[in-house]
Amino acid sequence: MIKTADLTKKYGDAYAIKGIDLNLNSGDLFGFIGPNGAGKTTTMRIIATLLEPTWGEAYVCDHSVHTAPKEIRRLVGYMPDFFGVYEDMTVVEYLEFFAASYRITGQARRLRVNEMLEVVDLDFKRDAFANTLSRGQTQRLGLARTLLHDPQVLLLDEPLSGLDPRARIEMRNLLRKLGEMGKTIIVSSHILPELADVCNKIGIIDKGELKQNATKAEVIRMVREHLVLVIEPNSSDDLTKIISILDQHTAVQGCELGDNSVRVVMNKEVEDYSDLPKTLMDQGVYLKQFYEEELDLESAFMALTKGTSNRM
Repeated sequence: MIKTADLTKKYGDAYAIKGIDLNLNSGDLFGFIGPNGAGKTTTMRIIATLLEPTWGEAYVCDHSVHTAPKEIRRLVGYMPDFFGVYEDMTVVEYLEFFAASYRITGQARRLRVNEMLEVVDLDFKRDAFANTLSRGQTQRLGLARTLLHDPQVLLLDEPLSGLDPRARIEMRNLLRKLGEMGKTIIVSSHILPELADVCNKIGIIDKGELKQNATKAEVIRMVREHLVLVIEPNSSDDLTKIISILDQHTAVQGCELGDNSVRVVMNKEVEDYSDLPKTLMDQGVYLKQFYEEELDLESAFMALTKGTSNRM
């Protein structure tokens, strides 16, 4: 659905983006993460055919941004970070105005506007003036406008920015719903936890360069040098026993005692630890919990964009 190859934009001697390679399929919800000024908006504007690349290629549904911009615009819905609403229009009038610009007419237009109001849960504000909406409601109105022509691809630039906690939850739920509808979505953010639970793919961009482009689990795996396990026994009396047993294990680098658990750092590149529970139980240690400690997306982001991390 979306493919870029060596996508680059220069302003004089400065690179806004450099060599961006993406490959997104139908139904992918791609979280485009990076600090302000990293190149997220530039990339999305090129894909939306609103900006020409200096060199490189971008395709949407096999259409090139160089040779088929009109076809791409029919397939793409682009929602910028900030957009204005007309003060003298109600919500319904605002959406009907933009539906008319997509040449949706008559009864079909009314039906489409009503459908989009239901999708974004804004029907109760249909007769309110657009400029009286809250920030979260305005974002949902913008998303409804973006969906009017039923685009296959959605480019959403910082849709969670400036929202209160409830509005962010509502927007995340809406993103999930759109993903379930089979839309291919690029959603950008500099707020890392906001995208971790809704996206199936993550791209981390910094200073115009795509540092990583993978699933969330793969991104985390790339920056973690050592796998870490957390073991909680049925009895706290067994904590020191766990340490004495596992310190002798060839796959274990070391153990750390916690309040009610033991944190076990495995040797570098060790991935198979399936024998450890049996080893402990054979020694009379019964377990309440045994799991792999997660490195969060924020730690991965810091490692990939600043060269520092909480690596073990």
